[in-house]
Amino acid sequence: MSEAFARFHPNPGWTAQTTQAQTPVTDTVGKHCILELYGCNGARLDDELFLRSAITNAALRAGATLLNLITHSFEPQGVTGLALLAESHISIHTWPESGYAAVDVFTCGDHTMPEKACQVLVEELQAHSHLLKSFRRETPCKIAGAEREP
Repeated sequence: MSEAFARFHPNPGWTAQTTQAQTPVTDTVGKHCILELYGCNGARLDDELFLRSAITNAALRAGATLLNLITHSFEPQGVTGLALLAESHISIHTWPESGYAAVDVFTCGDHTMPEKACQVLVEELQAHSHLLKSFRRETPCKIAGAEREP
């Protein structure tokens, strides 16, 4: 295996102090978070400029590199946003009339912390409750032994 082949920490951004049980280190391409936000501030869910700022803050807090951000405001309400990150992406889809937002955060590398991006969005959208599912995306067997260039 070449030095250019990256081994990613199974829990990017976590340290031994923040994990309850040590997970064996395996090759992963990154961490994926699915976030459901309930009881959010409807005005914020419908404010495209506010959401652009919140997504930007989320990417920064995660330690990710924002490459591009595209958003679209729907009539009569709702916004969809997609942040292209050097490490992957953040997406959000909002339903202001229901106080609901669906968020997807996927980051690669051991320097990013997608859960921190999720926490920013929980706070910024003033969610009364949320559900966060987080999992590691494992390196596919077919490419696990292949040399990768940075």
